[in-house]
Amino acid sequence: MKKIKHLVSYDEWRLIIYALNNLRSSLITEGKYTDTVDDALLAVMNAKTKRVRVSG
Repeated sequence: MKKIKHLVSYDEWRLIIYALNNLRSSLITEGKYTDTVDDALLAVMNAKTKRVRVSG
């Protein structure tokens, strides 16, 4: 599988974590497995951050 890198801002990063956590919660209430969402959530949470200088 080819790895794809995306550059996201801090606000976008927080939104991704919030959305994945809500998806995980809904899967738990439905009684379904959350393995894939857990892996994605951990990958986003542990991703390396890079500071980007924005001129303006």
